[in-house]
Amino acid sequence: MSSAQPEIALDAFGSGFNAPISITNAGDERLFITERRGAIQILNVDGTTNPVPFLDIDPIVIPPGGAGDEGGLLGLAFHPDYLNNGYFYVNYINNSGNTVISRFNVSAGDPDIADPNSEFILLTIGQPFPNHNGGDIAFGPNGYLYIGMGDGGSGGDPGDRAQNLSLLLGKMLRIDVDNGTPYGIPPDNPFFNDGDPNTLDEIWAYGLRNPWRFSFDSQTGDIWIGDVGQGIYEEIDMAAATAAGLNYGWRCYEANTPFNTTGCPDMSTMTFPVGVYTHNSSGLFKCSITGGYRYRGSDNPDFVGVYFFADFCSDEIGALVDEGGGSWTMSFSDPYNGQGWVGFGEDMNGELYVAGLNTGEIYKVVDANLSTESFELNGFKMYPNPAEDLLNFDFTHNLPLEIRIFDLHGKLTINQTDFSSHSLSISTESLASGMYIVQVKGIDGNMTYKKLLVN
Repeated sequence: MSSAQPEIALDAFGSGFNAPISITNAGDERLFITERRGAIQILNVDGTTNPVPFLDIDPIVIPPGGAGDEGGLLGLAFHPDYLNNGYFYVNYINNSGNTVISRFNVSAGDPDIADPNSEFILLTIGQPFPNHNGGDIAFGPNGYLYIGMGDGGSGGDPGDRAQNLSLLLGKMLRIDVDNGTPYGIPPDNPFFNDGDPNTLDEIWAYGLRNPWRFSFDSQTGDIWIGDVGQGIYEEIDMAAATAAGLNYGWRCYEANTPFNTTGCPDMSTMTFPVGVYTHNSSGLFKCSITGGYRYRGSDNPDFVGVYFFADFCSDEIGALVDEGGGSWTMSFSDPYNGQGWVGFGEDMNGELYVAGLNTGEIYKVVDANLSTESFELNGFKMYPNPAEDLLNFDFTHNLPLEIRIFDLHGKLTINQTDFSSHSLSISTESLASGMYIVQVKGIDGNMTYKKLLVN
């Protein structure tokens, strides 16, 4: 495994959203942007947003209040067979302050509009405090719906709810939405038919404080959880999708460190994080992790297998790189001030996006060497991007040996080897509209790659 840390850049993709909190795809080119106020917007592949929301359930969603209030529409998941049955599921806090998991249908006549009157409530969970609601939902590789639940709030889990198997709070739940009314229990859930009436069948894992975004690795099926810490540590948990009944440790432990071990089982029975960072000892002040995805797309080859996440307070995007043998290396980007990162999402091709709660902006996460933004790197600048008729290069130091432009199928379309000036213009009139890869070979033999969009 390589220890090289990824160089992250963000390409602007969509804007104008009202407190966007999650990004989801439905198996096609559209991205569905969940707004905390209670609406779901459609962001198209060209960066435009539909004028009418896909769904607006603002009247039944409690609006976010003051500091510490984590209400709103928090999660969205499309049924694995959505293109045929039109079912999708939401997680929201209702006007009574409780978690609701419900199903809606897309309208019969318009794939861009859902039926707001089709709600079917599967589950309502009481919330003792207005914070630590969790809120994420996702279908796992087995077709079951997973629900991330926080510990119910306040501070320090005063009711020890995350360790209590007779409560749904502080847990990862797993239900079967295709069998049973209003849902069924997967037969391999760890506490199903265990003979103990005090354990709840829906529980898949426990010992979580506030799982703020979880995802499944599309290649391995592993589950990745960003669990928000108490006052010192933020943690990243990972386990095989088949690993049932895991105890992630809260409130006994905050990450790897004892927090309140009164009445706790032996630590050998717990599953500890693969990644941890602190609030005050990891560079900029941090306070709240936003879980992300392990990259499995194709546009950014150097990102494959890297787990990306973010911190809400520092506005940094983090990367966790697998070094092999159970060892992981963590790094952070420069801060993107003022964003308030709250959610990542994948498109149908596995490319990664991130949402800024405070700015209402959606960005595509890309390799800095392949960003479509104008940039200066390794002693040269390439612009404009997107290009119309001409692509310009300014070299501040040494001239290159070669510039080659490939289409996305790997076909060489332009090969430039004649350099007489530190400024160069290459005609792109012969190129069809679309995406290309520019390869610049330096005199030292090193290659720099840059994504180019031709209009």
